[in-house]
Amino acid sequence: MLRAADSPGYRGNGSDGGDGRGGSYGYPAGAFGDNPVSANLRYALAALRRNIWLFVAILGAALAVAVIATMLVTPRYTAATSIQINEQSDEVLGEEFDARAPESSDWDVDRFLNTQLDILRSRALAIRVANALKLYEDPRFFAAMEMAPPAADTDATARRETVIALLRDSLSIDLPRSTRIARVSFTSTDAEISARIANAFADEFIQANLQRRFDSSAYARTFVEEQLDDARKQLETSEQELNAYARQAGLIRTRDAFTVDDSRPVAGSVTASSLLQLNQAANAARADRIAAQTRWQAESATPLLSSRTVLANPTVQELMTRRAKARSDLEAARDRYLPDHPAVQNLQGDLSAIDAELTATAAQVRNSIRAEYRAAQAAEDALQGQVSRLQGDTLREQDRAVRYNTLAREADTARSIYDGLLQRYRELNASAGIAASNIAIIDRADPPLMPSSPSLPRNLAIGLLAGLVAALAAVYLRDRLDDAIRVPEDVEEKLGLPLLGVVPRAEGKPFEDMTNPKSPVAEAYNSLRGALLYSTRSGLPRVLALTSAQAGEGKTTSSHAIASGFGRMGMKVLLIDADLRRPAAHIATGIPNTRGLTDLLTSADPLESAVASFEDGAFDVLPSGPPPPSPSELITSPRMAQILEQASEAYDVVVVDCPPVLGLADAPMLAALADGTIFVVEAERGRSGQLRAALRRLRTVDPVLIGAVLAKFDPEKGGNRYSAYYGYEYYRYAKDQEGQPA
Repeated sequence: MLRAADSPGYRGNGSDGGDGRGGSYGYPAGAFGDNPVSANLRYALAALRRNIWLFVAILGAALAVAVIATMLVTPRYTAATSIQINEQSDEVLGEEFDARAPESSDWDVDRFLNTQLDILRSRALAIRVANALKLYEDPRFFAAMEMAPPAADTDATARRETVIALLRDSLSIDLPRSTRIARVSFTSTDAEISARIANAFADEFIQANLQRRFDSSAYARTFVEEQLDDARKQLETSEQELNAYARQAGLIRTRDAFTVDDSRPVAGSVTASSLLQLNQAANAARADRIAAQTRWQAESATPLLSSRTVLANPTVQELMTRRAKARSDLEAARDRYLPDHPAVQNLQGDLSAIDAELTATAAQVRNSIRAEYRAAQAAEDALQGQVSRLQGDTLREQDRAVRYNTLAREADTARSIYDGLLQRYRELNASAGIAASNIAIIDRADPPLMPSSPSLPRNLAIGLLAGLVAALAAVYLRDRLDDAIRVPEDVEEKLGLPLLGVVPRAEGKPFEDMTNPKSPVAEAYNSLRGALLYSTRSGLPRVLALTSAQAGEGKTTSSHAIASGFGRMGMKVLLIDADLRRPAAHIATGIPNTRGLTDLLTSADPLESAVASFEDGAFDVLPSGPPPPSPSELITSPRMAQILEQASEAYDVVVVDCPPVLGLADAPMLAALADGTIFVVEAERGRSGQLRAALRRLRTVDPVLIGAVLAKFDPEKGGNRYSAYYGYEYYRYAKDQEGQPA
């Protein structure tokens, strides 16, 4: 007998390197979601549905805790005042000194606003509020903060630190990024106290800001006044040194001889101005000379009467017209008279005179172009000579003006500094008495009518969120700790076996449902039959063994359905009931169990002597026969292998209904003899630990595990997708439509 594992086309299984994909064994790829994300999501929804009461209980408990906590917490009131914070310049020597915000980058604005918020939270401002409201001796304040007033003999420093800590702990500052409106909030159990303290923080913040501005202005006036006196003395000294050097060097310069912000000296003397003007004129003359020279060179290289300039002259054009007419008249006279005729002679003389006049006129036009060129060249030479002379004078003057330029630059710088300080000093004097603040109160705090905490909607939302997290965690842990095989994915995930098929739970008796070809059970076994046809590379195994971990999981029903299915296909099938302890095949088929497998195992009788036909010859059945005293010894005997060998030669398919695996040695021995073994698992009953132990026992004999069949599966417990896939709604609809007209 040849096992499928030894055949060239053996596919394998999940335990020995096969692909183990359920999509290849009885249900379409993607039917349960090949996409890991969607598959995990649907699996999670199915787990949630299975544990819906646990989920609801935890969620309800969390909401109840939130309601009870809300009722037990003391109400607290939050009063808020809104203030607008505008930018201000803290620079003493800046260009502006007013309440307007200067233009600055976003980073500077954020830094300024964060600084103001830190001032609002500062210890110094809390001290100002405590002093303004006299909170150190106010019992109502301590009661609002849920604290007993300090004893009368308490040290003043400790009392102050306590009040400041209470103020800062209950203060909240909020400034949205897209606005300059800050919200100053204070929370206590007394609504009026909260409003008073919130308004006091805003008022004291403004007063502290004004005090800082006044102190800054007083310091600025003193500082600028000292700097202004030093700048005035420096300016006088610079002006005196500049004038003394100018007289000594004999230089006459205008006040705009130099610009402070430009490193290039600008000439202000007569010599430099003349040089600048003559140089511009020389450049213009050079351009005129180059243009005239170009025109003359072009004219001199062109024949006299081919020049465009000559031809454009009106006189030349008139003479050429006259010449053309004279030539025409001469040709007409030659056609009429002899060459020595007086008329011909006169016309020839007129033509010669016109040619001579035309040549002279053209020469005059060309000579005028040459004259323009010579005049331009002479003008250029004259201006260039004057420029050369003034350049020498300017260079000598610049040598004497080096020291003057340095002194003039120093004097201009000192004058600029002095003017700036003088303007700043005037502004400081003008703004000394102005109490302008960059802080404005938008909304003052009123005693709140409703408590800010506890908030029932917020606590319910928190309880709902915490309950969801706890419920989902509980469902997850329960699902992880639950090792039952509930859905088809558990077969591959927990057992590592390919899934050959899924058989739904029968609505009535299983054998009655199998007789109805439209029932879900019959369709499931048809799908299983199709998977078995391609379960190995060589096709359908000749000897199929069906076993399970424990009794009552559906292996006998599955064996009967598989044998019946292949029999209806026209194949010759033999069903062997190898469960010698609790035989059931004779009950399902109605065949007497008076003679069967035990008789063959204890004798040398031929196989045909114990085989009975079922369903009008759809398949043959070999019952178990009378119960033997030692089933394991009979199963492990060489006679069992001979019987299977004979059956595989006489039949196309041999289906062996094996006993359960756990606690018995029969199933592993039969699995070792079969070409392929199918492991039947009952949904909701089989535990993965128990099933894996059974599989380990099977693998000790190196069987050919084709895959597993999930039996008695309830699609509705697995979720809507299983119910839709296995056609429950479709079958119900078809059943409801029976007897109605099409």
